[in-house]
Amino acid sequence: MNELAKESLLFDYYGSLLTERQQQVMRLYHEDNFSLSEIAAETGISRNAVYDALKKAERQLAAYEKKLGLVGKFLKKERQIQSIRNRLLLLTESETEENRAKLREILEMLDEAEKE
Repeated sequence: MNELAKESLLFDYYGSLLTERQQQVMRLYHEDNFSLSEIAAETGISRNAVYDALKKAERQLAAYEKKLGLVGKFLKKERQIQSIRNRLLLLTESETEENRAKLREILEMLDEAEKE
């Protein structure tokens, strides 16, 4: 996972724990793809202050993850589900039609569980 995607995921999980200013800067940078200069113009603070706020927020998000580990748990669960899905797909190729239908049903259940 690239660094920007990781920061966005951390923000999704822990963003509400940041100050309003940090949330605004993170949202503009990560979700709206604003440059530091654009964020400075939008918020009325200097480009350097935007950079400092962004880095401080990123450090705080990393600290929350280190303590709580929610993103790590989520990513581990996603890898496990993908592994199960891959194994089921391999099984469907070598099974009887009846078993393939049951395996497809399990795959659909996994898809539904991921949507929740």
